[in-house]
Amino acid sequence: MGIRASSTAEIDFNNTKVPAFNVLGQEEDGFKIAMQILDSSRIIIASQAVGIAQGALEKALSYSQQRQTFNRPLAQHQAIQFMLADCATKIEAARLLTRRAALLKDQNLPHTIESAMAKLFASETAHFVTDKALQIHGGYGFFKDNPVERYYRDAKITEIYEGSSEIQRLVIARNILKLYQI
Repeated sequence: MGIRASSTAEIDFNNTKVPAFNVLGQEEDGFKIAMQILDSSRIIIASQAVGIAQGALEKALSYSQQRQTFNRPLAQHQAIQFMLADCATKIEAARLLTRRAALLKDQNLPHTIESAMAKLFASETAHFVTDKALQIHGGYGFFKDNPVERYYRDAKITEIYEGSSEIQRLVIARNILKLYQI
């Protein structure tokens, strides 16, 4: 459905022998290491989601200024202006959350909560914005040659991989509860 340019495959490591010098980390630390990798990769997914949302917004802005309805551009209709304003606001908030998580990671500071927040908000923003962009484009938005159709498909996967939105909420809640224990 989405991210068609990304080849995906399944790898099976059952009964695979690994020389000791090729083992990453310490024995029994695999889950901990995987979670640390997720903290970092969630920032990448958040960045991808922000880019998808920005691309969809730019297409919606352009189309809404060109498409005429009732003898004026779509962009002059208040309902469309509200959609565009909401999209731009959410994208900026998602971008800032993502940059904050990246800054913390670059400074080697804890960033589990911020990475999960950025991934959650940015991926849900991408879904929201691509939905509004499709709405603004009307039936034309569903054509395969329209980039908005692809943005919509690609936005959905950002809500799923590296942990679904529900998982991000669990990560955030569990970590903030640890910080604020009574």
